[in-house]
Amino acid sequence: MELLNELQWRGVVYQQTDEEGIQETLKKESIGIYCGVDPTADSMHIGHLLPFLTLRRFQNEGHRPIVLVGGATGLIGDPSGKKEERKLQTLESIQHNVRSIQGQLESIFDFEGDNGAVLVNNYDWAGSMDLVTFLRDYGKHIGVNYMLAKDTIASRLDTGISFTEFTYTIIQAMDFNHLYAHYNCKMQIGGSDQWGNITTGLELIRKMQPEGAKAFGLTIPLVTKADGTKFGKTESGAIWLDPEKTSPYEFYQFWINTADADVIKYLKFFTFLSKEEIEDLEESVEKEPHLRKAQKALGEELTRMIHGQKALDQAVRISSALFSGDVKELTATEIKQGFKDVPTFEFPADQELNLVELLVDSKISPSKRQAREDIGNGAIYINGDRVTDANYVLLEKDRIEGQFTIIRRGKKKYYLIKY
Repeated sequence: MELLNELQWRGVVYQQTDEEGIQETLKKESIGIYCGVDPTADSMHIGHLLPFLTLRRFQNEGHRPIVLVGGATGLIGDPSGKKEERKLQTLESIQHNVRSIQGQLESIFDFEGDNGAVLVNNYDWAGSMDLVTFLRDYGKHIGVNYMLAKDTIASRLDTGISFTEFTYTIIQAMDFNHLYAHYNCKMQIGGSDQWGNITTGLELIRKMQPEGAKAFGLTIPLVTKADGTKFGKTESGAIWLDPEKTSPYEFYQFWINTADADVIKYLKFFTFLSKEEIEDLEESVEKEPHLRKAQKALGEELTRMIHGQKALDQAVRISSALFSGDVKELTATEIKQGFKDVPTFEFPADQELNLVELLVDSKISPSKRQAREDIGNGAIYINGDRVTDANYVLLEKDRIEGQFTIIRRGKKKYYLIKY
């Protein structure tokens, strides 16, 4: 299947500036193709993934990905999708974010070989540019009426837009022009909200590069969920690529909890599984949805890609232990991930803990009487093992790596005792 046909089958093509021209150029030569991200935080989240994974598909077909981290544009702020001005960040903060995000991008792309990815930072060419040069060499080529016609700018005229954010589209256009001139970059990929910025870049290339210069743009649709809720958000917030912000276990759980109505679309969007493999999983969703094979494949592919095989193995172990209740096999590190959001209670390491008193002090049971009933009824588990002795005292053997004891009341209510 030709690449553009595959992308359309996967549903990741929203707009193209010249479909026929793109087809011809991709067949004729290996080109540079770029996608960028502004370092407004010290981590990307899963909402950033689709454009970069689409760019990786071009690399797999022999083209060179140019991965841009916007050290300069991050200082300005993209008005796309915003109803008000962004709060400007310091240069130090942006540079810290750039370093953090660069490491995450390295998990997606191959930086070796003839078409190895190139990582660039637009601060390197825009950061030291003086105002007169910007106005004379670039601002002269982009008309105000042209910019006012852009949706991202027009939508802000009623609520207000600063000259700073007004110029953002020119600065991003400078990026495309620079990469065209220095990296044989003939195409830009971005989310659907980047159409105006991409076409401004094409306009600048048309006016500043030699006659006949050809470049193209392709945008990707907004990722949506079948139930209408926002993709990539949970009750606890965004799903980050940084394992310190979203643990690999939480990351894995997000994907395997995907609804049947969304999972095939996400497999097409976010994985490199073949058409045949995805169609087999689609059949499984229809005929044996209880096995959740498609969700498991989605979780495994994404977690392995972003966090590596070891982190995936760990996430699967935690999930299996929580499902079976056999939590005593988990390590302390795995417990920190899997029980991050359960009620947690701290006790001194040298304190002798009677089970009844522990249940009451931790508010697991509302009273000693209820605690005894819970124990007698077999509703209390310590590290996955049922305890029915109301006089039970927790010992060193009940502490996993000396740090944690996991209490379960009933089938699903977990509590973490930390020493």
